[in-house]
Amino acid sequence: MGIVLRQSLSNTVITYVGFGIAAMNTLFLYTRFLTDEYYGLVTVILSTSAILMPLLAFGVPNTLVKFYSTFADRRNSDGFLSLMLLLPLLLILPLAVISFLAYDVIGSFLSRENPMVREYVWYIFLIGMAMAYFEIFYAWAKVQMKSVFGNFMKEVFNRIVVMVLLVMVHFEFISVPVFLKALVALYMLRAILMKVYAYRLRMPKLSFNFPSNTKSILYYSTLIILGGSAAIIILEIDKFMINQFVQIENVAYYGVAVYIATTIIVPSRSMHQITYPITAELLTKNDRAGLKSLYQKSSLTLFIISGLLFLLIILNLNDLYLLLPEEYRNGFIIVFFVGLAKVYDSVLGNNNSILYNSEYYRSLLAMGVLLALSIIVFNLWLIPTYGIEGAAFGTFLAICLYNTIKLFYVRLKFNMLPFTRETLKVLVFLLFMGLVFYYVQFSFHPIINIVLKGVLITAIYTVGLYWFKLSEDVFNLISKILGKTPPKL
Repeated sequence: MGIVLRQSLSNTVITYVGFGIAAMNTLFLYTRFLTDEYYGLVTVILSTSAILMPLLAFGVPNTLVKFYSTFADRRNSDGFLSLMLLLPLLLILPLAVISFLAYDVIGSFLSRENPMVREYVWYIFLIGMAMAYFEIFYAWAKVQMKSVFGNFMKEVFNRIVVMVLLVMVHFEFISVPVFLKALVALYMLRAILMKVYAYRLRMPKLSFNFPSNTKSILYYSTLIILGGSAAIIILEIDKFMINQFVQIENVAYYGVAVYIATTIIVPSRSMHQITYPITAELLTKNDRAGLKSLYQKSSLTLFIISGLLFLLIILNLNDLYLLLPEEYRNGFIIVFFVGLAKVYDSVLGNNNSILYNSEYYRSLLAMGVLLALSIIVFNLWLIPTYGIEGAAFGTFLAICLYNTIKLFYVRLKFNMLPFTRETLKVLVFLLFMGLVFYYVQFSFHPIINIVLKGVLITAIYTVGLYWFKLSEDVFNLISKILGKTPPKL
């Protein structure tokens, strides 16, 4: 088994393990072991730090991966790596000085609606800086063809430590203020451990003999700052803005609902690890027929999977909410709209891969900036009036706008769409399943209800896919599981 395949499989397993631990923390430990105000505060600190991270990283993680292989001799690569380590300081040092001098102004802005946030400006900056350098050292390891340790640190390590810290809070071994300090220490420790690992793979040698193409490197890094900032804003800005307009506990309620909806996108992350290099190869060969086939097959497969997950979540949501504290149970509208947005993301298949690996990648960055601005505008409009449900609807509108623009842009440049007749058939089947099972209710314990309805929905959905042959790939997979030789569709 090749190194890429081995690491891809390991990373997939690690991602799912991390997601499971995060689910336990988000849905059960945070909601029970911290007050909703403090859970909201933790969400605001981490979301704001994540928004700050791409700026502090100066686009270095992506730049390091893109340009490292172009430096054949060690002397040039030493100069390049030195540049990558020093570049983030161009923004980190000035922003640290600004944060120190304008602490009260920044604190007042962040705590306009929630005064308790004022005390944690430095927490936000330190965690953001730690996140930035973690990503830099993670990229450093990636270019040495070692990604598993970094992925473990990113997806599992911090979540396990948070779980331990929450249990310590519950049993009063530590107080909540100590927990918050430990959270800062955790992110800094993670960055240091990643640094030690990266340096063991390739110890840097400080060199001010920077590459001859430094100007191009800086230009690319600047573009990535915009693209990376836009991508993070899409994910985190709604939590940040909720804090600006409503009480901080609402950030916790919103975060839990969004996390439930976000499970829909997990399978697409795994598939994109496979489709990304295939898309790049097809574009290099200018194989438009193969590219169109991959576009449509990836779209249909992800629509089938994400559609099923959406049904399972929405139809079991009332039972799931019975397992959570009462104040967290009013997020149906949030889960519905954010979940629909994630299904739309999935149905685009490898659309992002097509744009990123083509000559039109700058257009994708511009679209990302447009999406980020759209989310901000929609949130400014909707949150003051409709609260956290307005944030969810604003996110839904912005993502629909963004995805529709990408859809027609690929249609314009490559003359292809991801949809087929099977897409419409799957949509009709999903609507039918939703209408039928909306009226199916069990009267057992919520966990038993979720398991029973989940098994029933999945079984009937799978039989329907096989019986009506809605997808060649899914039909062949089920046929192999059943031990049958699949006929050609």
